[in-house]
Amino acid sequence: MMKEAMDQRFSSCRGVPFEIQPHKDPFAIDTPPACRDSWLQWGSSKRIAPTSGTIISRSTSRASSHFCDVETADEDDDGNVLINVEEGYELDNHCELPISNSAPEQEHPKALSKKVVSKPTKPKASRLSMILLDQGLFTVYKRLFMVCLALNITGLVLAATGRFPYARDHATLFSIGNLLALTLCRSEAFLRVVFWLAVSLFGHSWVPLRLKTATTSLLQSLGGIHSSCGVSSVAWLTYSLILTLKDRDNTSNLIIGVASTILSLLCLCSLAAFPLVRHLHHNVFERTHRFTGWTSLILLWAFIVLTKSYEPETKSYRKDVGSKLVKEQEFWLTLVVSILIIIPWVTVRRVAVKVSAPSGHASIIRFAGGVKPGILGRISPSPMSEWHAFGIISDGKEEHMMLAGAVGDFTKSLVSNPPSHLWVRQVHFAGLPYLVNMYNRVLVLATGSGICVFLSFLLQQGPAEVCLLWVAKGIEQNFGKEIKEWVSRYPKEKVIVHDTAVMGRPNISEMSVATARSWGAEVVIVTSNPEGSRDVVTACKSNGIPAFGPIWDS
Repeated sequence: MMKEAMDQRFSSCRGVPFEIQPHKDPFAIDTPPACRDSWLQWGSSKRIAPTSGTIISRSTSRASSHFCDVETADEDDDGNVLINVEEGYELDNHCELPISNSAPEQEHPKALSKKVVSKPTKPKASRLSMILLDQGLFTVYKRLFMVCLALNITGLVLAATGRFPYARDHATLFSIGNLLALTLCRSEAFLRVVFWLAVSLFGHSWVPLRLKTATTSLLQSLGGIHSSCGVSSVAWLTYSLILTLKDRDNTSNLIIGVASTILSLLCLCSLAAFPLVRHLHHNVFERTHRFTGWTSLILLWAFIVLTKSYEPETKSYRKDVGSKLVKEQEFWLTLVVSILIIIPWVTVRRVAVKVSAPSGHASIIRFAGGVKPGILGRISPSPMSEWHAFGIISDGKEEHMMLAGAVGDFTKSLVSNPPSHLWVRQVHFAGLPYLVNMYNRVLVLATGSGICVFLSFLLQQGPAEVCLLWVAKGIEQNFGKEIKEWVSRYPKEKVIVHDTAVMGRPNISEMSVATARSWGAEVVIVTSNPEGSRDVVTACKSNGIPAFGPIWDS
């Protein structure tokens, strides 16, 4: 059962998926395996060199499942050679990393030819602590969470002490208000508009860079407001229920029962979203969150109708409650919440797809219709049970596609048993990659299948000048000839591809800093696994370069 529980999807970066594979110890992070004969020993004067003169060379090793994921020791031996390449582990020798034979040395960032030494073995830490703590105790996400919670606690204290009579008389309204706020922070249709407005307002050269990065941090961390409002809604509803129980003579047992059920469901929803549960049992979290949320919304409508139609004098319910409802604030807030929740579901369609597998480790899913760069989409084999988010690759014309690394049950099934149809949400959503459009010069860095969220910026000319740095293993073998040709058609100063099967493992943190400086990037945006993203972001910020990567619950 534990093995099944651990084979879950870990989603971040507003939909950029990482799939966590099973471990014997669910809290352990595998350390890099010992060097094999593929790497030169200490003291060797030889170099690892490409097998051809091109920047992207075909590897003679077997294809690997090395994508934008967290790999385990259960992978094949060949895959173990390059485990956690995104995390920036350096080569255990004194060799220099290779550069293309056909390109002058000065065309590449200095980090590509810098001598590297063995990286000290890191002490083992749980994945949960890496996700929650390693990004810092005072991140924008956590600060938003605390500010929002502090405001709600202050309101509760003032209401309970009689200094905020409006809140005391409308405690349920404050609970519904928090539900509206958390729904807005997760509404893909609403956020699509918000991201578009941010790019439209701040995507000009005269806008200060500090304002742009602050906006990016805020939009990336809206999950902090979502989580805080969820806890606050439970607190306000608990307070409202306490007041109701103190005044039982003016209410009915039915109203108390419905309110208690809503409170229980919201508590269950919040507990299922607790990081430990969400990390170990993502499917449980996703389904519990969805179905308890829907049930709570239905019961909330019943609660509003019952409370507004109840007459304490006669201990009965009025039938002509409609005219009274439209005058109540609770009615309108709940209506907005309902509309926001329904919008994504009315756009769900079952569409024809073409699935091809360039290797046993990745699949390419093609759909009709062009899509703008930086947009993500959701697909599902069963819309009521699971949804998977992927970056969209499109030239903006007649077709778009998704690249899915085969690292989980669903993505593996795309390779082994390609479907002819999939369920999709026709309203695509914006995430961190979309904010590339807000800057002038950007370095986008991807490892493995994370390339999918950035390829559209090459295929479509946008407002930003983009430089792509892609680190992956076996480019053509794992990702196909088409993607290899796309990245090969651009100048080397604009697209840097590091095939680890040919060129060895780089220190990605140093590469990102060197490339950002040579490109003159205003900001670096990275898509890698949690630890790899953290290392790149930390390295760039320590060198005075703004950087953003996937965060927990972004």
